[in-house]
Amino acid sequence: MSKFKINNNIRKLRFLNNEMTQQALAKQVGVTRQTIISLEKNKYSPSLELAFRIALVFDEPLTAVFSYDQSEDTE
Repeated sequence: MSKFKINNNIRKLRFLNNEMTQQALAKQVGVTRQTIISLEKNKYSPSLELAFRIALVFDEPLTAVFSYDQSEDTE
């Protein structure tokens, strides 16, 4: 069985953008700071709309912010 995981570079991009706070990013994309925390910890996968809004804030293509990983279970 395959496992799918969405990884992201949000934390890295925040720091490359004048050390943007989680709160500042949350405000710009219309979510709570807790949502940004969950995204950065890979505990939450964003909707497509939220993913695009985050990419637009950083002026990066979606694939520079998010990546999709498929790994095979060995069980």
